[in-house]
Amino acid sequence: MKDYDTTVAFLGQWGRFQLIFFFLLCSTIVPNGLGAFTLIFLTDVPSHQCLVSDTNITEDWRKSIIPVEVVNGKPELSSCSRYRLDVVRNLSALGYIPGRDVNLTDLEQEGCVDGWSYSKDIYQSTIVSEFDLVCTDQWKRPFTTLVFFLGVLFGSVFSGQLSDRYGRKPVLFATMAVQTVFVFVQAFATSWVVFIVLLFFNGLAQINYLSALVLGAEVLTGNERVLFSSLGSCLSFAIGYMTLPLFAYFLRDWKSLLYALSVPSVVFIPLWWFIPESPRWLISQGRVEEAEAILRKAAKWNKVQVPKTIFEDCNVTKTRTHSKEQYTVLDLLRLRSVRATTLIVCLLSFSLCVGYFGLSFNAAQLHGDPYISCFLAAVVEIPAYISSWVALRYFPRRLSLVGCFLLGAMPLFFIQLVPEDLPNLSLTLELVGKYAFTTGISLIFAYVAELYPTVLRNTATGICMAVSRMGSCISPFVLNLRVYFTFLPYIILGALAVLSAFATLFLSESFKQPLPETIQQVEERERMKCPCKSRKKTPLSVRQQDSPL
Repeated sequence: MKDYDTTVAFLGQWGRFQLIFFFLLCSTIVPNGLGAFTLIFLTDVPSHQCLVSDTNITEDWRKSIIPVEVVNGKPELSSCSRYRLDVVRNLSALGYIPGRDVNLTDLEQEGCVDGWSYSKDIYQSTIVSEFDLVCTDQWKRPFTTLVFFLGVLFGSVFSGQLSDRYGRKPVLFATMAVQTVFVFVQAFATSWVVFIVLLFFNGLAQINYLSALVLGAEVLTGNERVLFSSLGSCLSFAIGYMTLPLFAYFLRDWKSLLYALSVPSVVFIPLWWFIPESPRWLISQGRVEEAEAILRKAAKWNKVQVPKTIFEDCNVTKTRTHSKEQYTVLDLLRLRSVRATTLIVCLLSFSLCVGYFGLSFNAAQLHGDPYISCFLAAVVEIPAYISSWVALRYFPRRLSLVGCFLLGAMPLFFIQLVPEDLPNLSLTLELVGKYAFTTGISLIFAYVAELYPTVLRNTATGICMAVSRMGSCISPFVLNLRVYFTFLPYIILGALAVLSAFATLFLSESFKQPLPETIQQVEERERMKCPCKSRKKTPLSVRQQDSPL
């Protein structure tokens, strides 16, 4: 019996249908690149000082009312305190001169009870200046980022099951619409609490990336699938990522930036509706006629001849046509054939995402100009995605991932040995680490899509993405560990990478193998991986292999 890829081979490679589908699906990922790091600009902290609105003090006292503090060995004006205004007003009225008649260090200080004045040298406004997320409320800044990634986390958990149950296309289109609406509505937030609630729902919809990745992996075949999973989807993300600082540079007000970021989706949503449903998913649901209709339309676009009956002897039809069985997240741990795989790929996804977001947020502070910082952090991803495409096309999956983890770990360990007078070398090592983790992230989700059968693929990918988002949630806190030991974050990220490299060796190899359609095909692959299981099994032993125990 023929597998799916062989059955649809009559469509050929890179016909009109595949090209249109490829670019439309890639365009759905560009908004993710715009949205994933928007908080770099929305939550950036402009220079600020206590607001002094009293006009009944002299100019000398107005210039001296903000205390001078030593920060990192340098004197700076305090951002969170001032000398007591009532005392300064009395001294000013008496004609005293600060620094000559009055020793400023003897004066009592108070907080910014009248609010803050913010510099507009870089930004016209951010949510920090809008909602005063500074000083005693500075904890709200990292918490804002946490809320966003928690939204992505919850979305990753549920989107996989929704997509497996209701289809790839409806979930993709719905999440894109929700994402567009909430990006726009966020600009109308009247308080920080309202903003983070809207931000959470925006994060929920960011998982359209997952549906697009699975849809592309199931509709495209051969080199088309490899190109989309590695280069197409990731470069689309990078294009959005690199475009973000351009938007932010010209639109320095946080509300205007959010308005602008919602425009691309509004323009493309009508075109995205023409993206077809996955024929593989339709077949797994017994909707063979609909799957054949899509392929006949594709053949018409490609101007090729269609077989009279496309799925007459395809093993997918015979195994799943009349099956209404639904699989859930628990099946990933219940089924012996995918249990170990699930635990390992979750570890790999977690390690890669902690490293990727940790180094991305850190790299954004490498330059004094936040726009240049963000752009540099984005540019380094281009060679990483090209490398992942080459690896997916020419190298085994396990070997490629092991190489990424080791290449990411080594510079993080070596950075401790770099002298302080060679900051450029430290920067180079850190960018090498980000290059490796970015390459690994591009590889892992394509690899996961190849490891699981159609009935579990989207759920498995969703769980892996959810676990990876747990890594993104804790990455800012990992970076904060430097207050205890400067290089502790690098040691943790490097150790996780080494552990993950070792765990990768226990996964099955999927290089140049067709996507599994059924759980039985996954079990067969597992038996081939282990020579001790390759001998012929009796029917009873096969039934035992199917057991969840």
